[in-house]
Amino acid sequence: MKFVTISDTHGQHKNLSLPKGDAIIHAGDVSQSGRLNEVLDFMDWFKNLDFKHKIFIAGNHDFFFEKMPKSILDELIPKNVIYLCNNGVEIDNIKIWGSPMTPNFFNLAFNSNRGKSIAKYWELIPLNTDILITHGPVFGKLDEKTTGENVGCEDLWKRVRKVKPKIHISGHIHEAYGEVITDTTHYYNASVLDEKYKLKNEPQTFDL
Repeated sequence: MKFVTISDTHGQHKNLSLPKGDAIIHAGDVSQSGRLNEVLDFMDWFKNLDFKHKIFIAGNHDFFFEKMPKSILDELIPKNVIYLCNNGVEIDNIKIWGSPMTPNFFNLAFNSNRGKSIAKYWELIPLNTDILITHGPVFGKLDEKTTGENVGCEDLWKRVRKVKPKIHISGHIHEAYGEVITDTTHYYNASVLDEKYKLKNEPQTFDL
């Protein structure tokens, strides 16, 4: 199965040129301010993409998804779109888990303190996960700011080392776009915008 992955479109999704594939994954920050009109615009675009499977998580800008009760979200999200929020889905025997959580960052959406507070979300990630989608990166992998500081989540890194997913997709740190391959996991930072919120980076693809 061919996957196309993107992240951090911040309302600029209609300017993207997407390659063909079987499934598309968006790793969060579908909006800039988390307003309803932004979310509806994204949903209308996303549901009509020519992919058999369409999966996304929220990010720290996506306040709407944090504030709205599940009952409203279930009605809003199109039937042909899969929204993951600390849960998973299995597609063609591929187990996918998604979480919007990131360590505290200016008190934005889906933030949690480092340590026990955020680790409880990572403990939910099943050990048999094939593709892990988190809005933020692990510490030390595609998480370097322009200042040289690594700002990824150490607690997520601990869990990923235990789970060993085949693929880990994140975004959040725009300037850290790219991929890193280790013995156990292929990491992607799929941010399509750069640190100045300019559309710069290409969607990434992989087969699984």
